Amino acid sequence: MKVISYIHERYKDKNNAYKFEVIAAEIVSLAMPDARNITVTRPWRDGGRDAVGKYLIGSENSGIEVDFAMEAKCYAINHGVGVKEVSRLISRLLHRQFGILVTTSYVAQQAYKELIQDGHPVVVLCAVDIARLLISKIGQFAQVKQWVEGCELLNSNITT
Repeated sequence: MKVISYIHERYKDKNNAYKFEVIAAEIVSLAMPDARNITVTRPWRDGGRDAVGKYLIGSENSGIEVDFAMEAKCYAINHGVGVKEVSRLISRLLHRQFGILVTTSYVAQQAYKELIQDGHPVVVLCAVDIARLLISKIGQFAQVKQWVEGCELLNSNITT
């Protein structure tokens, strides 16, 4: 809870939403090591996608790259991502793309049910996934905090 609460508090303000998208892209890189060329889109007129990238399936020499679109939602732990937000991501997916939803909360029951029943190609990284990932790959809270701040420094050209 401490890790997710820290991230949410740091980025919950609309003025920091774009910075959260950068952190979400970094989280995707940690969770999915074969993701590459992740580009956070500009904060306006982004086509409804917060980032785009490619995912390598197979080996470097004989594999294929599949495009993906990422949506990032910095919500309070008790505010689930609903049908509207999930539908928006799904509607932005192009042919042969998959989606990645990164959220500091959870996917509401109805939205998740529709994702599963309709077989939409969307990977969900919710609060518990993010916390477990950061703790296992980065370390305890102090190290995660340093990592987040380091990500911001690396991307200091971000404007809000």
